[in-house]
Amino acid sequence: METGLTAENRLIEIAECSLPGDGVTRFPFTDEHSRANHLIAKWMRQAGMEVWLDAAGTLIGRLAGQGARASQTFILGSHQDSVLNGGGFDGIMGVALACLAVEQAFAEGTEPDFSIEVHAYADEEGVRFPTALLGPRALVGSYDPQVFKMRDNDNVSLKDALAAFGGKPGAIHSLKRNPDDTLGYLEMHIEQGPVLERENLAVGVVTGICGIERNTLTLHGKTGHAGTVPMQGRRDALVAAARIIFEIQKEAKKLEDLRATTGTLSILPGAVNQIPEIVSFSLEIRSPDDAGRNGFRSFMIDYANSIAEEQGCRITVEQTYEQPAQDCDTRFRTLLEAASTSIQGRSISLPSGATHDASAMAALCPIGMLFVRCRDGVSHVPEEYASPEDMGQAIEIAARFLRTL
Repeated sequence: METGLTAENRLIEIAECSLPGDGVTRFPFTDEHSRANHLIAKWMRQAGMEVWLDAAGTLIGRLAGQGARASQTFILGSHQDSVLNGGGFDGIMGVALACLAVEQAFAEGTEPDFSIEVHAYADEEGVRFPTALLGPRALVGSYDPQVFKMRDNDNVSLKDALAAFGGKPGAIHSLKRNPDDTLGYLEMHIEQGPVLERENLAVGVVTGICGIERNTLTLHGKTGHAGTVPMQGRRDALVAAARIIFEIQKEAKKLEDLRATTGTLSILPGAVNQIPEIVSFSLEIRSPDDAGRNGFRSFMIDYANSIAEEQGCRITVEQTYEQPAQDCDTRFRTLLEAASTSIQGRSISLPSGATHDASAMAALCPIGMLFVRCRDGVSHVPEEYASPEDMGQAIEIAARFLRTL
């Protein structure tokens, strides 16, 4: 409980590193980010770590190992940035809990035989610049140098913002880690959903991070005057789209771990007295099973083609984004479940429907994740909240996990 209260106090303090307004607004490579890093560095040093900022803007704390595996490193981390008017827990809680877990695991002079690092990544949300995960992707060696040309709303490039912050865009290639020297990665995060609250459990063990894909479906019909074209024989693109969207929801409800969402809709000509001619809408699909996700997409595209033909429309489908699912390491899950059962009396496993820094780190090393119960399952809003009691249990579970690696 004491460590949970410490976490709560630290999160209250760092929430002040924000632009004015509701909740927390902290974008990467800004004065707010700099102030937050000053506090995070204090947390890291209190846990006995050496602290530095790497070329990609990641703040790193390192506790050197003193045994046979000293050359190998286990990493804990999450991100410090927020969305606009977000909450004080998403991302930054994982950094705070990681520092406290390391401090608790190796208190009273106990030293790990492997090295440990805590990472506070600069940008996971992708709000200031239309990209994300630069920090972990730099460690993996998978970052795209073209992102440095991207500009924010004030026309500042990512390259210039990172350089002004103390990063070194030209040296990011040197950050690539050797997988043989990286034991693994653990991230703690609020659940951003209702499962743990429904189960009355503080902490859950994540099975994997869902694969995500985004598609744009565009239906081409024929416009005409709303008062003169008979209902029979109309080629109404919106009617076709509505039927497809309804079926997407109907079919997705049959699959427990799959999520399908239509979040955008564009209608042309867009007049009250004209039949819609061109309708575009998004289809985002998330699932921890890539084969299941691919199967759902294929089924829905076949269905969409059949509806388009029936309605006398032409349809095009473009996939605009795809990220494969990432499974959490089986051994890490076993150790985390054992620690969870010891602390909570039982353990629950659940997938992550949102992406995290861990999804990028999976290309470097085995990953593990813990979810912490959040009130009402909400996230990305000022009402985000995890109790000190729940955070304390997560710290204890992570500390036991570290001691058993």
